[in-house]
Amino acid sequence: MSSTAARARAARPFTGRLHALNSWLESPTTSYYLLVVVTSTLVIFGLVMVLSASAVESITMSKSQSAFTIFRGQLTFATLGTIGLVVASRLSVSVWKRLALPVLGVALALQLLVAFVGTSVKGNQNWLRLGPISIQPSELVKVGLVLFGAFILTRKKDRLSELGHVVIPYLIPGAALALGLVLVGGDLGTSIVLAAIIAATLFTAGLPLRWFGAAGAAFLGVATMLIVTSPHRLSRFDVWLGRDTDPFGAARQPMQGRFALADGGWFGLGLGASREKWQWLAEPHNDFIFAIIGEELGLPGTIMVLVLFGALAYACYRIVVRSKDFFVRIATSAIMAWLIVQALVNIGSVIGMLPVVGVPLPLVSSGGSSLITTMGALGILMSFARSEPGCAERLAGRPSILRRTAAVVATPRRSLRGRR
Repeated sequence: MSSTAARARAARPFTGRLHALNSWLESPTTSYYLLVVVTSTLVIFGLVMVLSASAVESITMSKSQSAFTIFRGQLTFATLGTIGLVVASRLSVSVWKRLALPVLGVALALQLLVAFVGTSVKGNQNWLRLGPISIQPSELVKVGLVLFGAFILTRKKDRLSELGHVVIPYLIPGAALALGLVLVGGDLGTSIVLAAIIAATLFTAGLPLRWFGAAGAAFLGVATMLIVTSPHRLSRFDVWLGRDTDPFGAARQPMQGRFALADGGWFGLGLGASREKWQWLAEPHNDFIFAIIGEELGLPGTIMVLVLFGALAYACYRIVVRSKDFFVRIATSAIMAWLIVQALVNIGSVIGMLPVVGVPLPLVSSGGSSLITTMGALGILMSFARSEPGCAERLAGRPSILRRTAAVVATPRRSLRGRR
């Protein structure tokens, strides 16, 4: 056999795998299945880490001294979020267009209630107590702002070159009211995410880049005012800038978070073996759960989280470039900005690249309002993915898991009857 033929035979497996990868990337169902896999993995991984990170706090806070108190609540929220995700994924794009105004209206009404009768937590008035439960309406504001922006700018698609048609009614009163009500409560972290949603919406709509400079300067001015007028937020920035290094004061939380990452080293201490969760690190199951991931699972665990969010961003990008519906493209970009920016802000706060602003890690951190609305947003993305040409037909043509299982179980019985 000649060397040329040998090289050709050796190259066939690689060529075959490359062809299979290309076929998978070109499939209309790829975006949908990628969203399903990434969402499922992050939610399940989040439940495992919440159980590990919250066990000690659950024992100390619950009367029964059960290690599963916080985990049971998170599991309930995940179940509700799964129901919401499935329902959202089955709604058509036209339904989401009709829901844009009602969703934003309800969200703003609830956020307005927060301004008057809301509950303050750690300097931010962003919670609304309804009987035995507490909700964070600003999470629903994110969904409403996504749908509202996509709906309004789609209707004005041919007139977006005129500043007046962008400002009214999207920026004023829509986005300005949503952002303003959240800023009134002092929630800087959520305000940053809302600003990212607004920026992604306008960018995808094709607005000139010069407008973003002015808008960014205005938002930076408002954020600076919020920081300097709040001792709590100002102390966090002092810690970030290195002016405050008191290990028993405001610097304790970020320092303990980095200690957790350092303790984890390359391969971690092992699942459940965190030392920082033993009353050293506050909020180990919430805003600083990434530190526990690094401590227990090491570098592989943290890289896995980054890869999953990268895959989520890629799935969103696929929907944007493959969809011809202007509404779908804008809404998908806005949701992508929401989830990726929030994840980067959370991780950046833990590793010390950004000041601590108090936003959860999407789908992983403990918290009902965040988990349910985030899963609902991903359900919207799945609905958009199903609207991709050919996707719904292929999904409908594939037998369900129950039917495939029934077929496998029934096959041996048929063969036995044939032998008899």
